[in-house]
Amino acid sequence: MQTTALHTAHGSEAAAEGGLVDPFGRSVTYLRVSVTDRCDFRCTYCMAENMSFLPKKDLLTLDELDRLCTAFISRGVRKLRLTGGEPLVRKNIMHLVRQLGRHIGYGLDELTLTTNGSQLARHAEELADCGVRRINVSLDTLDPEKFRRITRWGDFSRVMEGLDAAQKAGIAIKLNAVALKDFNAPEMPDLIRFAHGRGMDLTVIETMPMGEIEEDRTDRYLPLSKLRTDLEQQFTFQDLAYRTGGPARYVKVAETGGRLGFITPMTHNFCESCNRVRLTCTGTLYMCLGQNDAADLRSVLRTSESDANLHAAIDDAISRKPKGHDFIIDRSNNRPSVGRHMSVTGG
Repeated sequence: MQTTALHTAHGSEAAAEGGLVDPFGRSVTYLRVSVTDRCDFRCTYCMAENMSFLPKKDLLTLDELDRLCTAFISRGVRKLRLTGGEPLVRKNIMHLVRQLGRHIGYGLDELTLTTNGSQLARHAEELADCGVRRINVSLDTLDPEKFRRITRWGDFSRVMEGLDAAQKAGIAIKLNAVALKDFNAPEMPDLIRFAHGRGMDLTVIETMPMGEIEEDRTDRYLPLSKLRTDLEQQFTFQDLAYRTGGPARYVKVAETGGRLGFITPMTHNFCESCNRVRLTCTGTLYMCLGQNDAADLRSVLRTSESDANLHAAIDDAISRKPKGHDFIIDRSNNRPSVGRHMSVTGG
């Protein structure tokens, strides 16, 4: 309680300093926080099968994560998303979720998370109790055998149980599917009907060139402009102004009545409206997913109990937020645009 009071007091002081605005006039109101680089899947487009994970001593403690998130909320962050790796495999993660839930309605509009669904059956009810009203679940195929192949270790039935549990707990679900040529493109109509039939939104995402993996991403890259054209052979789309705070652009599907989102970092980037930054589980703040410039907030946290230095470090980082990313996929340079894996930065 004393720690919470201390952070709240510091947050009140910081709030007087104003919100976080980058050099291009964009207000930073969305923080994505990776709570772990570990995952119980090894999705082929995301991770190598034999990953080397960070030593646990390098990770921020749950209290340090709480302190950092509280500082950002006090500076105008209205939406907080927990990511990983797989966030629900972090030991005692629900303690952090409950701590952060205290900010909902007191500066924070939404606390949410992105998950692979494997641990949802166990945690869905408590997530709802902590104030989580909406989550993203990554699901690239409805075929159990293909699911095992793309995730290497995943159990499709456990994910389905997790979706059931989350919906029973009253949590709204958006499914995320990475569009992969020669893998799940023909399944997209079925994924749309599955999601909308259960009252869930679906967002499709272009694969991003991050981290060394065993395969050539150019073999899997599917422009969403092409996917959309193909889908429009059997569906009628109406563009929507609907936004969730992230980069997806939505359409309404007339035949199902549901929403379909497109995230297109490659064919059409969304940098002009970027309102987010990413914090890793080691306390590194990335101002752009597709750039390597970063700020070390862990050392600031651990060398000072006062939040004044922390806020100064955050201000300095935001002042370096770039205008846009440098993602590119091409065969002439078969290296990822960004060397770190998505699981390190936070999905």
